[in-house]
Amino acid sequence: MAISEISKNALTVLEKRYLGKDEDGNLIETVDGMFRRVADTIASADAKYDSTVDTVALSREFYELMTELRFLPNSPTLMNAGRMLGQLSACFVLPVEDSMEGIFDSVKNAALIHKSGGGTGFSFSRLRQSGSAVRSTGGVASGPVSFMKVFNAATEAVKQGGTRRGANMGVLRIDHPDILEFINCKEDNKEITNFNISVGITEAFMEAVEKQSDYDLIDPKTGQAVGHLSAEKVFDMIVEHAWQNGEPGIIFLDRLNRDNVTPTQGEIESTNPCGEQPLLPYESCNLGSINLVKMLRKTLTGYEFDFVLLGETVEKAVHFLDNVIDVNNYPLDKIGETTKASRKIGLGVMGWADALLMMGIPYNSDEAVALAERVMRYIENTGHAASSRLAEKRGTFPLFSVSTLKDGPAMRNATITTIAPTGTLSIIGGCSSGVEPVFAYAFIRNIMDGTEMVEVNPVLTAKLKELGLYNDRLLKKIAKEGTVAHCEEIPEDVRRVFVCSHDIKPIDHIKMQAAFQRYTDNAVSKTVNFPKDATKSEVRDVYLLAYKEGCKGVTIYRDGSREEQVLNIGKVNHEEGKAGQGVQGAIPALENPAYGHIEPRPRPDVTRGFTEKVRIGCGSLYVTCNYDENGICEVFTSTGKAGGCPSQSEATARLASVALRSGISIQEVYDQLKGIRCPSTIRQQGMGCTSCPDAIARILMKVSKIIEDQPKERASFEPPTEKPVPQKNPIIPATAGEIHACPECGSPVEHEGGCVICRNCGFSKCG
Repeated sequence: MAISEISKNALTVLEKRYLGKDEDGNLIETVDGMFRRVADTIASADAKYDSTVDTVALSREFYELMTELRFLPNSPTLMNAGRMLGQLSACFVLPVEDSMEGIFDSVKNAALIHKSGGGTGFSFSRLRQSGSAVRSTGGVASGPVSFMKVFNAATEAVKQGGTRRGANMGVLRIDHPDILEFINCKEDNKEITNFNISVGITEAFMEAVEKQSDYDLIDPKTGQAVGHLSAEKVFDMIVEHAWQNGEPGIIFLDRLNRDNVTPTQGEIESTNPCGEQPLLPYESCNLGSINLVKMLRKTLTGYEFDFVLLGETVEKAVHFLDNVIDVNNYPLDKIGETTKASRKIGLGVMGWADALLMMGIPYNSDEAVALAERVMRYIENTGHAASSRLAEKRGTFPLFSVSTLKDGPAMRNATITTIAPTGTLSIIGGCSSGVEPVFAYAFIRNIMDGTEMVEVNPVLTAKLKELGLYNDRLLKKIAKEGTVAHCEEIPEDVRRVFVCSHDIKPIDHIKMQAAFQRYTDNAVSKTVNFPKDATKSEVRDVYLLAYKEGCKGVTIYRDGSREEQVLNIGKVNHEEGKAGQGVQGAIPALENPAYGHIEPRPRPDVTRGFTEKVRIGCGSLYVTCNYDENGICEVFTSTGKAGGCPSQSEATARLASVALRSGISIQEVYDQLKGIRCPSTIRQQGMGCTSCPDAIARILMKVSKIIEDQPKERASFEPPTEKPVPQKNPIIPATAGEIHACPECGSPVEHEGGCVICRNCGFSKCG
């Protein structure tokens, strides 16, 4: 049992997002308890097939598989197995029919899925083009993009029940008459924010690109050509928008359907939000990942893969994922029926980059690509054999006789392997994510009390200690750049191995993706990272290479291309920025010139504050107000043992902090919060607090008056000259890629599979 291997970051993520809580948000489950809950639930499925099976022993096997961090199922399984919700699938695909009833049925079904913690993929290709006639009403159709905005708004309202944020994939065929509007629909990063979008590209279109010829636009209602466009110009438009902000991605529809195991059930039109799981309408994906770091063994000459252990792990993981299908509580009956008809699972990997580092193999090398093929081929073959053995005991998937597999060995599952982004799973597993390279080897994390911690990749940490080079100065240098490429203190042969995503040429990203794709049933989720100064031509070359190398789709992200995330704080220390009214106006909020919206000024390195205990209707509330030379900059709250509304008071404090650092006057904040009443109100002598917000307002004003009387004190807050000005978003400069701040904890986020993930607190968002 290896729960002791759970890192501090992993424990933070588990406590915040996975472990059971009571109605007041207090933890009522341990990490050990979570794994036992999941293992017991998944093992119970065996009793359906054999009444004499020892499910207790099987649960122990599944428990050890997870606690040894050899394999982890997708997040909904960890969150929901054995609980009332019981929804264990990560993602779903829903059809969008060309009728008002069909469209809003899908909106309703998507809301139910998001509420249960799942993400959804849609193809909008069946919807008639904008401006076409609607015979039933005599009006004109508004087109796919207008309805995508409806789906986006519904997702925003639901936000997946608070456990996982709403995520969608929107796909439109390249030959749809509204394709140009679709390609442009996320040009403004504030539009359709809960969607990743991908253009569904056909082989015929790519052939037209190569020939520099036109291609036909097809009316989805009639199937007739209604126009034509230059394939090369449309392809270049896709490239240009991807270069601008990473949207749209592309998926190769004909390749998805080439590997459609059950073509009698329809065409594959869409994928899940990160693109790795092509699904028929109403199918769900049940994913899990093997931690490849745990599949290594140390020899006299270094590390190598233990293929015996890997085979045993694959066998158990396939058994585990097949059981998930049986114990799952599906959000719609139709989804349950469709999923059980094909019994698709998606077994993938994580920790690939860390495994290469431990073996001393550069990610961007032919040796790494060859090893990727060897490892994934073994997982693919072993996984198929495991599914075949399950079929002998339990029967084939119901659609086997009409599937493309019918002439081969009996199979329990229509698909076995998928390479998913592992996001929070890799944080729990303590390894690199999916098959991505390491994004940055170190970064500086600002703690709320003003201290700094340097977070360093554990494999690099071990190597630096082995070389006697581990010291604060070097770590901060690495954190500043994110890469070791320019650290001459580190031997060249080590720097050659420890490459990060921005040291790797985009074409090498594609070569690695293609290597895994060759032995993966479904698809591979991977982001090709480009430096900020990459050209559109380079993006175009990568898209073409992905097509030629047999990838099923590709997502790119050019550093700093989503401008609203880039924050220029150069004006913060200018003298003209220190003029203002009262202590709250001294440093203005930061305005983003691209969009004209206000960004709060950064939190200072050094603050001073007061904490006061007040009585509220349901117990004690502790309010902390911190300030610097410019006034109050942050508010914190905590509740006593008697309870209270910790989430509500924390939310109020956070919003007050953001408002004050955005230049809102303290009087305005006070006026908005004072006098709000709570059902649990009591009258506290001398203060008369009527609620948590009222208490926060009164203490804010009290502290404001105190610090206004201490002008000389405020001068002592000048930050030390040897420290850089703290920044809200960029941690690593453009040479290694700006890493933007997590909105929940302020740590850097990584771009992965069309999403962002914070490896500190587990925050993630797609779209």
